Amino acid sequence: MIDLMPKTEEEASAIVRAHAEAGRPLAICGGDSRSGFGNAVAAEDRLRSTGLSGIVAYNPGEMVMTVRSGTPLAEVEAALQDSGQMLAFEPMDHRPVMGTSGEPTIGGVFAANVSGPRRLIAGAARDSLLGVRFVNGRGEIIKAGGRVMKNVTGLDLAKLIAGSHGTLGFLTEVTFRVPPRPKTERTVVLSGLNDAEAANAMAAAMALPVEVSGAAHLPLTVTWKFLAGKLPEGEATVLRIEGLPGSVDVRIEKLAAAMSATVTRLEQPESSRLWQEIRDVLPCADGTARPVWRVSVAPGTGHQLVAALRLEAGVDVFYDWQGGLVWMRMEAGPEAELVRRYIKVLGGGHATLIRASGEARAVTSAFHPEPEAVAMLSRRVKEKFDPAGIFNPGKMG
Repeated sequence: MIDLMPKTEEEASAIVRAHAEAGRPLAICGGDSRSGFGNAVAAEDRLRSTGLSGIVAYNPGEMVMTVRSGTPLAEVEAALQDSGQMLAFEPMDHRPVMGTSGEPTIGGVFAANVSGPRRLIAGAARDSLLGVRFVNGRGEIIKAGGRVMKNVTGLDLAKLIAGSHGTLGFLTEVTFRVPPRPKTERTVVLSGLNDAEAANAMAAAMALPVEVSGAAHLPLTVTWKFLAGKLPEGEATVLRIEGLPGSVDVRIEKLAAAMSATVTRLEQPESSRLWQEIRDVLPCADGTARPVWRVSVAPGTGHQLVAALRLEAGVDVFYDWQGGLVWMRMEAGPEAELVRRYIKVLGGGHATLIRASGEARAVTSAFHPEPEAVAMLSRRVKEKFDPAGIFNPGKMG
């Protein structure tokens, strides 16, 4: 595969235009940290954003940052750290699970709509996105949205690009919100709850006026993998509180008093490390190609899905987003038909295949099948953005 790495937006535009005229497909790529994710792409040339790097504009007082798409995520986060700000959606690092060694880029984060544990209160990556610049399938340079939060011109277009995995356009620049970083955090650990009890406990915690910013349940089979085995013995249901130190102290005590379980507390260093390990799906970072599913369902049905699956397949899990995000590692094959059938029976959701062997990927759709009406709309959008169909053909189905 030939790597094409434009240094300017105009170079990217010329490359896309030439490929569109020749009907020659392009694989769209950032830092290659999610290599192998999605369905196979039928392209011999790869258009990479890594030549488009650097922070374009950043005034911490405005809480908005504009960055070229190929800028390493680590560079963005370092600049925000120095100013006491953050990416509210807490993007995960896919490298441990995927077994890749690329460098995550900020454009890749938004193209894949990557979101971590704080999503349940801060929204997904697309919810922080204010504006984008990208090259469409005709080679035209498009601007949508802007650098002012009140400016909503083109905002829906920017959100449409987020999560499109490079199938609608080649991102060249992104503008996004960067709120203040919490001064401190602590975590309440509830021990000994089974999956159903944990779902109820997390729902009760989220209903309290204590502003829980992370709610996850770690069953017995995975608890020992977190914090190098230093969590209390048994299952662990973990609830994070963030903010000013005095406020966190009051809220953590109120939360602990309201929970009907054995309670322990984690202070800042251990709490931060735990949520980073949850964010990066540590139990699945095992160096194998065993299938890993990212399943999104209603928070109250995640444990029901797992219970049903365990009657027919070997599966190891843990829960994030108050139980609404289920990370599942299958012991054998992906069992895609089984997983998606039970999701439908339990009220709907979607399952995305994050990791699997090459053989399994060849016969398993990575993305959840869309209803026919939605699929038809998706095709029409794709035709408008990329009429020649050159961007990541086949990646999303």
